[in-house]
Amino acid sequence: MRLSPFVPLMVALTAHLAVPQSAPAAGIVRLELVAEGPAVQMAAQHWARALDRAGIRNVRLRGARPADQVGVSVQGTDASPVYVVTGQIVSQTELQMPSGRFRQGDLGRLAAWLDDLAKRGTPESREPVGAFGLTESQFEVLSLALSQPIVSDTKGAARAEAVARIAGQLAVPLRIDAAARQALGADPVAEELSGLAGGTALAYLLRPAGYSLVPGLEGEQVALRAVRARPGLEIWPVGFEPQKRINEILPALYEFRDVNIEGVSAQVVIDALAGQLEVPMLPDHNALARHGIDPSEEMVEFPRNRTTYSIALRRVLFQAGLKFEVRVDEAENPFLWISTIKPL
Repeated sequence: MRLSPFVPLMVALTAHLAVPQSAPAAGIVRLELVAEGPAVQMAAQHWARALDRAGIRNVRLRGARPADQVGVSVQGTDASPVYVVTGQIVSQTELQMPSGRFRQGDLGRLAAWLDDLAKRGTPESREPVGAFGLTESQFEVLSLALSQPIVSDTKGAARAEAVARIAGQLAVPLRIDAAARQALGADPVAEELSGLAGGTALAYLLRPAGYSLVPGLEGEQVALRAVRARPGLEIWPVGFEPQKRINEILPALYEFRDVNIEGVSAQVVIDALAGQLEVPMLPDHNALARHGIDPSEEMVEFPRNRTTYSIALRRVLFQAGLKFEVRVDEAENPFLWISTIKPL
């Protein structure tokens, strides 16, 4: 999984985001095709008919001038830009445009390029594109939406129902096809995720069903999809590495306590410490299933000692073949990710 949005990641993923910049105003495209030499000028009429059939309008065909250069110039105003595209008729079968060479069979692609230019402006005037093909302002919209805490209870709810409830609270749509709904099914959710940010909660709920949360665009709008997991897929993760020191975001983990654990399962310890620390502890169900580990069946112990919860939990989990790491959700709320010592 690769996630390389606008660095640093967690600076963008806070609830105190800047208001996204407005997109460039939609403009008008004027296409000027120049022809040099009698033979090429004769091809101009041929191209005029072909462009008209392709739905490309506002075209002017003329003879070449010494100062002509293939490219795009911007006229008009910021509110009403006019993009003058100069292209060259190379022959009866080929045009040289700022975005490359086009043949008659490529005119649909040329029409799409001109339409994109009208809507989004020249490439140099656009925001850079980062993770998931989103611009910085689009990524901010997504991050703000996914940083909102969920307010519905999840423990005991059917997985598909829990996902639907959270999706209904988001400011961006989540698209789930029939196959994904069936995979989520009525499997009951074992963890209470209420209070966690929506992005982390959704990514966590989709994972055991073999699906991932994938942001992207629907037209110009940010949207989410539930996509079947596969190697190399760029996905929204289950939490992030903290940017602050762990003892700052979860100081109770390092406070000294009297600890005595004997004759109980790893799951009992996990549940008890989750209550003491007042943070969710989310097991990586995929890793546990892969290595055949059931925390409720793994008996653990820790001799009476005065120590920190961090040390006690690490040693207890190790006895069950498990480990933990502190992660944060999109609003920088901490939680503990319980996974296996052996990699997935």
